[in-house]
Amino acid sequence: MTTHTQAPPTADDAALKAKHAAMWALGDYAAVARELIPELGHVLVDACDIGPGQRVLDVAAGTGNVAIPATRAGAEVTASDLAPELLDIGRRLAEDVGLALEWRRADAEALPFGDASFDVVTSSVGVMFAPHHQVAADELVRVLRPGGRLGLVAWTPAGFIGQMFATMKPYAAPPPPGAQPPPLWGDESHVRALLGDRIDAVATEKRSVTVHFARPEDFRDFFKRAYGPTIVTYRGIADDPDRVAALDSALSELARAAMDERGWMRWEYLLLTATRTG
Repeated sequence: MTTHTQAPPTADDAALKAKHAAMWALGDYAAVARELIPELGHVLVDACDIGPGQRVLDVAAGTGNVAIPATRAGAEVTASDLAPELLDIGRRLAEDVGLALEWRRADAEALPFGDASFDVVTSSVGVMFAPHHQVAADELVRVLRPGGRLGLVAWTPAGFIGQMFATMKPYAAPPPPGAQPPPLWGDESHVRALLGDRIDAVATEKRSVTVHFARPEDFRDFFKRAYGPTIVTYRGIADDPDRVAALDSALSELARAAMDERGWMRWEYLLLTATRTG
């Protein structure tokens, strides 16, 4: 195994990553993972055929949506995330069901693992939020052994969560120079360009997760309370009641348009699996 030495981050990059970690620690992301998208972890475990004896790295693992079912499937799992608060929650969830795995604080753009260290590398709506897409993609490939499996789930630009970010954009602080929009990871052509000829046996599929809220306003209020990016957006306009009211209305209308008569919504995502060449 090659030992990989990371260049020290610049002051600007360190500050950006500190903001990202703090953002994801806000609210209650564990509730988002538990109540809205618990199935996504199982989707990747199945799609990557994760099983006993495999070394698995879940990048931007949050509270363990992939890592915990991968461990239950018999794999040797490392869950990495930028936010230690999420890792702490995941560790407790795993312990509650008698599962042991490694929880490691790590930046998806500077993974502290050697080259070709893992048989499977996954990320479920996680690595898509790393600001520098090419850097993050390079790290995913670097730590995966030749012949190993890569599995990614990302919200699509045209899907509900992609549209939610587009709705919040006029109210949010501008991104730092060089940062790219997270939903681009849900664009197949974008991801293929990031990974290039370092992967083959690529399979992609657009799927959706079904989510229920009784009213559009319930969706809005849940995300205002639980979801870090939404919380940060509202904090940035907190001293402008008119803008807060406008964003309240915009998010409610977005949900209303996406709901059926019983309150069900379908949130589209891209599932990509591939094999590392070489």
